[in-house]
Amino acid sequence: MASISLQHIYKVYPGATEPSVKDFNLEIADKEFIIFVGPSGCGKSTTLRMVAGLEEITKGELYIGDRLVNDVPPKDRDIAMVFQNYALYPHMTVYKNMAFGLELRKTPKDEIDKRVREAAKILDIDHLLDRKPKALSGGQRQRVALGRAMVRNPAVFLLDEPLSNLDAKLRTSMRTEIIKLHQKLATTFIYVTHDQTEAMTMGDRIVVMKDGVVQQVDTPQNLYDFPCNMFVAGFIGSPQMNFLDATLQKDANGFYLDLAGDKIVLPAEKTADGKLDAYVGKAVKAGIRPEDIKDDPEFIAKHGGCKLNATVEVSELMGSEIYLYLVYKGNKMTARVAPTSKAKNGAEVAVAFDPHKVHLFDPETELTILN
Repeated sequence: MASISLQHIYKVYPGATEPSVKDFNLEIADKEFIIFVGPSGCGKSTTLRMVAGLEEITKGELYIGDRLVNDVPPKDRDIAMVFQNYALYPHMTVYKNMAFGLELRKTPKDEIDKRVREAAKILDIDHLLDRKPKALSGGQRQRVALGRAMVRNPAVFLLDEPLSNLDAKLRTSMRTEIIKLHQKLATTFIYVTHDQTEAMTMGDRIVVMKDGVVQQVDTPQNLYDFPCNMFVAGFIGSPQMNFLDATLQKDANGFYLDLAGDKIVLPAEKTADGKLDAYVGKAVKAGIRPEDIKDDPEFIAKHGGCKLNATVEVSELMGSEIYLYLVYKGNKMTARVAPTSKAKNGAEVAVAFDPHKVHLFDPETELTILN
Protein backbone atom coordinates (compact mmCIF):
# COMPACT_ATOMS: atom_id res chain seq x y z
CA MET A 1 0.00 0.00 0.00
CA ALA A 2 1.48 3.32 -1.01
CA SER A 3 -1.15 5.91 -0.36
CA ILE A 4 0.36 9.28 0.61
CA SER A 5 -1.14 11.85 2.93
CA LEU A 6 0.16 15.43 3.20
CA GLN A 7 -1.44 17.25 6.11
CA HIS A 8 -0.95 21.01 6.63
CA ILE A 9 2.57 20.93 5.18
CA TYR A 10 4.66 24.12 5.34
CA LYS A 11 8.18 24.81 4.10
CA VAL A 12 9.98 27.94 5.25
CA TYR A 13 13.60 28.38 4.17
CA PRO A 14 16.01 30.06 6.62
CA GLY A 15 15.90 33.83 6.19
CA ALA A 16 12.73 33.74 4.08
CA THR A 17 9.79 35.93 5.12
CA GLU A 18 7.16 33.87 3.28
CA PRO A 19 6.74 30.07 3.24
CA SER A 20 7.71 28.42 -0.06
CA VAL A 21 4.87 25.94 0.52
CA LYS A 22 1.87 27.00 2.58
CA ASP A 23 -0.71 24.72 4.25
CA PHE A 24 -0.47 21.97 1.62
CA ASN A 25 -3.15 19.27 2.06
CA LEU A 26 -3.51 16.29 -0.25
CA GLU A 27 -4.62 12.64 -0.09
CA ILE A 28 -3.03 10.49 -2.82
CA ALA A 29 -4.56 7.06 -3.35
CA ASP A 30 -2.52 3.88 -3.87
CA LYS A 31 -1.49 3.45 -7.57
CA GLU A 32 -2.69 6.97 -8.46
CA PHE A 33 -0.84 9.10 -11.04
CA ILE A 34 -0.86 12.60 -9.59
CA ILE A 35 0.62 15.69 -11.25
CA PHE A 36 1.91 18.86 -9.57
CA VAL A 37 1.72 21.72 -12.05
CA GLY A 38 2.30 25.46 -11.86
CA PRO A 39 4.68 28.22 -12.97
CA SER A 40 8.36 28.26 -11.94
CA GLY A 41 8.83 28.99 -8.25
CA CYS A 42 5.33 27.89 -7.19
CA GLY A 43 6.65 25.23 -4.75
CA LYS A 44 5.88 22.06 -6.70
CA SER A 45 9.47 20.68 -6.72
CA THR A 46 9.92 21.70 -3.07
CA THR A 47 6.82 19.69 -2.16
CA LEU A 48 8.10 16.69 -4.13
CA ARG A 49 11.48 16.91 -2.38
CA MET A 50 9.72 16.95 1.01
CA VAL A 51 7.92 13.72 0.04
CA ALA A 52 11.32 12.29 -0.98
CA GLY A 53 12.94 13.38 2.29
CA LEU A 54 15.45 15.63 0.48
CA GLU A 55 13.92 18.74 2.11
CA GLU A 56 12.95 19.02 5.75
CA ILE A 57 9.29 19.71 6.52
CA THR A 58 8.97 22.91 8.57
CA LYS A 59 5.48 22.10 9.83
CA GLY A 60 2.82 19.47 9.14
CA GLU A 61 2.68 15.69 8.80
CA LEU A 62 3.57 13.41 5.90
CA TYR A 63 2.36 9.80 5.82
CA ILE A 64 3.39 7.13 3.30
CA GLY A 65 0.97 4.25 3.79
CA ASP A 66 0.06 4.50 7.48
CA ARG A 67 3.58 5.50 8.56
CA LEU A 68 4.52 9.02 9.64
CA VAL A 69 7.75 9.68 7.70
CA ASN A 70 8.68 13.27 8.68
CA ASP A 71 11.91 12.05 10.30
CA VAL A 72 12.49 8.91 8.20
CA PRO A 73 15.60 9.20 5.97
CA PRO A 74 15.03 9.06 2.17
CA LYS A 75 16.55 5.56 1.80
CA ASP A 76 13.96 4.09 4.19
CA ARG A 77 10.87 5.68 2.58
CA ASP A 78 10.46 3.06 -0.20
CA ILE A 79 10.52 5.74 -2.90
CA ALA A 80 12.56 6.30 -6.05
CA MET A 81 13.16 9.68 -7.66
CA VAL A 82 13.86 10.55 -11.29
CA PHE A 83 15.50 13.95 -11.77
CA GLN A 84 15.36 16.51 -14.55
CA ASN A 85 19.08 16.16 -15.35
CA TYR A 86 19.08 12.31 -15.15
CA ALA A 87 21.93 12.33 -12.55
CA LEU A 88 23.70 9.32 -14.11
CA TYR A 89 27.26 8.31 -13.17
CA PRO A 90 29.33 9.17 -16.29
CA HIS A 91 32.10 6.62 -15.58
CA MET A 92 29.70 3.65 -15.21
CA THR A 93 27.99 1.63 -17.92
CA VAL A 94 24.20 1.66 -18.22
CA TYR A 95 24.12 -1.74 -16.49
CA LYS A 96 26.24 -0.47 -13.57
CA ASN A 97 24.17 2.73 -13.30
CA MET A 98 20.99 0.68 -12.98
CA ALA A 99 22.52 -1.89 -10.61
CA PHE A 100 24.41 0.51 -8.33
CA GLY A 101 21.58 1.21 -5.85
CA LEU A 102 20.87 -2.50 -5.46
CA GLU A 103 24.58 -3.26 -4.93
CA LEU A 104 24.67 -0.71 -2.09
CA ARG A 105 21.75 -2.56 -0.50
CA LYS A 106 23.69 -5.86 -0.69
CA THR A 107 21.09 -7.41 -3.02
CA PRO A 108 22.24 -10.85 -4.29
CA LYS A 109 24.05 -10.68 -7.68
CA ASP A 110 21.64 -12.94 -9.59
CA GLU A 111 18.66 -10.93 -8.28
CA ILE A 112 20.35 -7.67 -9.43
CA ASP A 113 21.01 -9.15 -12.88
CA LYS A 114 17.40 -10.35 -13.22
CA ARG A 115 15.92 -6.96 -12.19
CA VAL A 116 18.26 -4.89 -14.38
CA ARG A 117 17.61 -7.01 -17.48
CA GLU A 118 13.85 -7.03 -16.88
CA ALA A 119 13.73 -3.25 -16.51
CA ALA A 120 16.00 -2.74 -19.54
CA LYS A 121 13.70 -4.94 -21.64
CA ILE A 122 10.55 -3.03 -20.59
CA LEU A 123 12.26 0.28 -21.43
CA ASP A 124 13.80 -1.03 -24.67
CA ILE A 125 17.38 -0.26 -23.61
CA ASP A 126 18.60 -3.87 -23.27
CA HIS A 127 20.93 -3.33 -26.26
CA LEU A 128 22.59 -0.36 -24.49
CA LEU A 129 23.64 -2.01 -21.21
CA ASP A 130 27.39 -1.90 -22.02
CA ARG A 131 27.46 1.76 -23.09
CA LYS A 132 28.43 4.77 -21.02
CA PRO A 133 25.94 7.68 -20.63
CA LYS A 134 27.92 9.99 -22.96
CA ALA A 135 27.25 7.58 -25.85
CA LEU A 136 23.46 7.85 -25.33
CA SER A 137 20.85 10.30 -26.63
CA GLY A 138 18.75 12.38 -24.21
CA GLY A 139 15.80 10.00 -24.54
CA GLN A 140 17.99 6.96 -23.85
CA ARG A 141 19.53 8.62 -20.78
CA GLN A 142 16.04 9.37 -19.51
CA ARG A 143 15.12 5.69 -19.90
CA VAL A 144 18.22 4.67 -17.95
CA ALA A 145 17.22 7.06 -15.13
CA LEU A 146 13.73 5.50 -15.14
CA GLY A 147 15.25 2.01 -15.18
CA ARG A 148 17.49 2.81 -12.21
CA ALA A 149 14.37 3.81 -10.25
CA MET A 150 12.37 0.78 -11.47
CA VAL A 151 14.84 -1.90 -10.36
CA ARG A 152 14.27 -0.94 -6.74
CA ASN A 153 10.56 -1.85 -7.00
CA PRO A 154 9.62 1.26 -4.99
CA ALA A 155 6.13 1.84 -3.61
CA VAL A 156 6.25 5.46 -4.88
CA PHE A 157 7.82 6.97 -8.00
CA LEU A 158 8.70 10.69 -7.84
CA LEU A 159 9.47 12.37 -11.16
CA ASP A 160 10.76 15.95 -11.20
CA GLU A 161 10.30 17.49 -14.69
CA PRO A 162 11.87 14.38 -16.28
CA LEU A 163 11.12 15.39 -19.88
CA SER A 164 12.07 19.07 -19.86
CA ASN A 165 15.52 18.45 -21.43
CA LEU A 166 14.10 16.52 -24.41
CA ASP A 167 13.01 17.89 -27.78
CA ALA A 168 9.28 18.24 -28.54
CA LYS A 169 8.86 15.03 -30.55
CA LEU A 170 10.72 12.90 -28.02
CA ARG A 171 8.75 14.43 -25.16
CA THR A 172 5.50 13.31 -26.77
CA SER A 173 6.71 9.71 -27.19
CA MET A 174 8.24 9.60 -23.68
CA ARG A 175 4.93 10.85 -22.21
CA THR A 176 3.26 7.78 -23.69
CA GLU A 177 6.08 5.55 -22.38
CA ILE A 178 5.67 6.88 -18.83
CA ILE A 179 1.87 6.38 -18.92
CA LYS A 180 2.40 2.76 -20.10
CA LEU A 181 5.06 2.27 -17.41
CA HIS A 182 2.64 3.44 -14.71
CA GLN A 183 0.01 0.98 -15.92
CA LYS A 184 2.56 -1.84 -16.02
CA LEU A 185 4.15 -1.20 -12.61
CA ALA A 186 0.87 -0.36 -10.80
CA THR A 187 2.61 1.91 -8.26
CA THR A 188 1.93 5.46 -7.08
CA PHE A 189 3.43 8.17 -9.31
CA ILE A 190 3.91 11.83 -8.38
CA TYR A 191 5.03 13.86 -11.37
CA VAL A 192 6.12 17.51 -11.35
CA THR A 193 5.90 19.66 -14.49
CA HIS A 194 5.29 23.26 -15.56
CA ASP A 195 3.95 22.01 -18.91
CA GLN A 196 0.17 21.92 -18.74
CA THR A 197 -0.06 19.68 -21.85
CA GLU A 198 1.92 17.03 -19.95
CA ALA A 199 -0.34 17.52 -16.94
CA MET A 200 -3.56 17.24 -18.97
CA THR A 201 -2.52 14.09 -20.85
CA MET A 202 -0.83 12.07 -18.10
CA GLY A 203 -2.45 12.47 -14.71
CA ASP A 204 -5.43 10.89 -12.96
CA ARG A 205 -5.63 14.12 -10.96
CA ILE A 206 -3.79 17.42 -11.19
CA VAL A 207 -2.71 19.70 -8.34
CA VAL A 208 -2.47 23.29 -9.61
CA MET A 209 -0.13 25.44 -7.48
CA LYS A 210 0.67 29.14 -7.34
CA ASP A 211 2.96 30.93 -4.84
CA GLY A 212 3.23 27.83 -2.63
CA VAL A 213 -0.55 27.46 -2.30
CA VAL A 214 -2.75 24.74 -3.80
CA GLN A 215 -5.31 26.42 -6.06
CA GLN A 216 -7.35 23.39 -7.14
CA VAL A 217 -7.09 19.58 -7.19
CA ASP A 218 -9.21 17.73 -9.73
CA THR A 219 -9.29 15.52 -12.83
CA PRO A 220 -7.89 17.12 -16.02
CA GLN A 221 -11.38 17.45 -17.57
CA ASN A 222 -12.90 19.06 -14.46
CA LEU A 223 -10.05 21.58 -14.19
CA TYR A 224 -10.65 22.48 -17.83
CA ASP A 225 -14.44 22.75 -17.57
CA PHE A 226 -14.85 24.00 -14.00
CA PRO A 227 -11.83 26.12 -12.96
CA CYS A 228 -12.21 27.56 -9.45
CA ASN A 229 -10.50 30.88 -10.26
CA MET A 230 -8.91 32.95 -13.04
CA PHE A 231 -5.44 31.57 -12.42
CA VAL A 232 -6.50 27.94 -13.00
CA ALA A 233 -8.68 28.96 -15.96
CA GLY A 234 -5.77 30.78 -17.59
CA PHE A 235 -3.12 28.17 -16.75
CA ILE A 236 -4.96 25.09 -18.00
CA GLY A 237 -5.61 25.06 -21.75
CA SER A 238 -3.51 26.04 -24.76
CA PRO A 239 -3.76 28.69 -26.14
CA GLN A 240 -4.94 30.12 -22.85
CA MET A 241 -8.46 31.31 -22.07
CA ASN A 242 -9.44 34.82 -23.25
CA PHE A 243 -10.43 37.25 -20.47
CA LEU A 244 -12.61 40.24 -21.37
CA ASP A 245 -13.88 43.14 -19.24
CA ALA A 246 -17.67 43.11 -19.15
CA THR A 247 -20.65 44.35 -17.17
CA LEU A 248 -23.38 41.91 -16.17
CA GLN A 249 -26.88 43.12 -17.01
CA LYS A 250 -30.40 41.72 -16.83
CA ASP A 251 -33.54 42.50 -18.84
CA ALA A 252 -36.93 40.84 -19.42
CA ASN A 253 -35.25 38.04 -21.40
CA GLY A 254 -32.65 37.23 -18.76
CA PHE A 255 -28.95 37.89 -18.14
CA TYR A 256 -26.53 39.26 -20.70
CA LEU A 257 -22.99 40.63 -20.80
CA ASP A 258 -22.34 44.17 -21.97
CA LEU A 259 -18.95 44.00 -23.75
CA ALA A 260 -18.12 47.63 -24.56
CA GLY A 261 -21.59 48.12 -26.06
CA ASP A 262 -21.96 44.64 -27.60
CA LYS A 263 -24.45 42.25 -26.06
CA ILE A 264 -23.63 38.60 -25.24
CA VAL A 265 -26.82 36.80 -24.17
CA LEU A 266 -26.26 34.12 -21.51
CA PRO A 267 -28.40 30.96 -21.81
CA ALA A 268 -31.27 30.69 -19.31
CA GLU A 269 -30.29 27.18 -18.12
CA LYS A 270 -26.77 28.42 -17.28
CA THR A 271 -28.05 31.27 -15.10
CA ALA A 272 -31.13 29.71 -13.47
CA ASP A 273 -29.64 29.14 -10.00
CA GLY A 274 -29.88 32.82 -8.96
CA LYS A 275 -26.12 33.13 -8.24
CA LEU A 276 -25.75 36.02 -10.67
CA ASP A 277 -28.40 38.31 -9.12
CA ALA A 278 -25.84 39.87 -6.77
CA TYR A 279 -23.64 40.86 -9.74
CA VAL A 280 -26.21 42.70 -11.91
CA GLY A 281 -24.84 46.10 -12.94
CA LYS A 282 -21.33 45.19 -11.76
CA ALA A 283 -18.06 44.69 -13.63
CA VAL A 284 -17.10 41.04 -14.22
CA LYS A 285 -14.37 39.22 -16.13
CA ALA A 286 -15.75 37.05 -18.92
CA GLY A 287 -13.64 34.02 -19.86
CA ILE A 288 -14.00 32.18 -23.16
CA ARG A 289 -11.67 29.52 -24.55
CA PRO A 290 -10.21 30.00 -28.06
CA GLU A 291 -12.00 26.90 -29.42
CA ASP A 292 -15.38 28.38 -28.37
CA ILE A 293 -14.95 31.42 -30.67
CA LYS A 294 -15.63 30.74 -34.36
CA ASP A 295 -15.83 32.69 -37.61
CA ASP A 296 -17.86 29.99 -39.37
CA PRO A 297 -21.12 31.47 -40.84
CA GLU A 298 -23.23 28.50 -39.65
CA PHE A 299 -21.89 28.86 -36.09
CA ILE A 300 -22.51 32.63 -36.17
CA ALA A 301 -26.09 32.08 -37.39
CA LYS A 302 -26.68 29.57 -34.57
CA HIS A 303 -25.27 31.91 -31.89
CA GLY A 304 -26.52 35.23 -33.27
CA GLY A 305 -26.96 36.64 -29.75
CA CYS A 306 -23.19 36.41 -29.20
CA LYS A 307 -21.76 38.04 -32.32
CA LEU A 308 -18.82 40.48 -32.37
CA ASN A 309 -16.73 42.20 -35.04
CA ALA A 310 -12.95 42.06 -34.54
CA THR A 311 -9.77 42.77 -36.49
CA VAL A 312 -7.36 39.95 -37.36
CA GLU A 313 -3.82 40.86 -36.22
CA VAL A 314 -2.21 37.54 -37.16
CA SER A 315 -3.56 34.36 -38.71
CA GLU A 316 -1.45 31.27 -37.87
CA LEU A 317 -2.02 28.07 -39.84
CA MET A 318 -1.35 25.08 -37.56
CA GLY A 319 -2.23 22.40 -40.13
CA SER A 320 -5.45 21.00 -38.72
CA GLU A 321 -6.66 24.41 -37.50
CA ILE A 322 -5.94 28.14 -37.64
CA TYR A 323 -5.21 30.39 -34.66
CA LEU A 324 -6.64 33.86 -35.19
CA TYR A 325 -5.13 36.58 -32.98
CA LEU A 326 -7.85 39.20 -32.85
CA VAL A 327 -8.22 42.73 -31.51
CA TYR A 328 -11.69 43.62 -30.30
CA LYS A 329 -12.19 47.19 -28.97
CA GLY A 330 -8.70 47.24 -27.47
CA ASN A 331 -8.99 43.68 -26.06
CA LYS A 332 -6.80 40.94 -27.49
CA MET A 333 -8.47 37.58 -28.18
CA THR A 334 -7.37 34.26 -29.66
CA ALA A 335 -9.73 32.03 -31.65
CA ARG A 336 -9.13 28.46 -32.85
CA VAL A 337 -10.97 28.10 -36.15
CA ALA A 338 -11.26 25.61 -38.99
CA PRO A 339 -8.42 25.46 -41.58
CA THR A 340 -10.99 26.51 -44.21
CA SER A 341 -11.25 30.00 -42.60
CA LYS A 342 -10.72 32.83 -45.09
CA ALA A 343 -9.70 35.40 -42.44
CA LYS A 344 -6.63 37.39 -43.53
CA ASN A 345 -4.18 39.54 -41.57
CA GLY A 346 -5.58 43.04 -41.05
CA ALA A 347 -9.11 42.07 -42.13
CA GLU A 348 -12.30 42.81 -40.22
CA VAL A 349 -14.00 39.54 -39.25
CA ALA A 350 -17.30 38.55 -37.62
CA VAL A 351 -17.02 35.95 -34.85
CA ALA A 352 -19.43 34.46 -32.33
CA PHE A 353 -19.06 32.90 -28.86
CA ASP A 354 -20.63 29.67 -27.73
CA PRO A 355 -22.60 31.20 -24.80
CA HIS A 356 -22.82 27.83 -23.00
CA LYS A 357 -19.01 27.91 -22.63
CA VAL A 358 -18.68 31.41 -21.14
CA HIS A 359 -17.08 31.56 -17.65
CA LEU A 360 -17.54 34.55 -15.33
CA PHE A 361 -15.09 35.67 -12.64
CA ASP A 362 -15.14 38.29 -9.87
CA PRO A 363 -12.54 40.89 -11.00
CA GLU A 364 -11.47 41.61 -7.38
CA THR A 365 -11.19 38.14 -5.82
CA GLU A 366 -10.59 36.43 -9.22
CA LEU A 367 -12.85 33.59 -7.99
CA THR A 368 -15.26 31.88 -10.37
CA ILE A 369 -18.85 33.14 -10.38
CA LEU A 370 -20.11 30.96 -13.22
CA ASN A 371 -18.69 28.01 -15.18
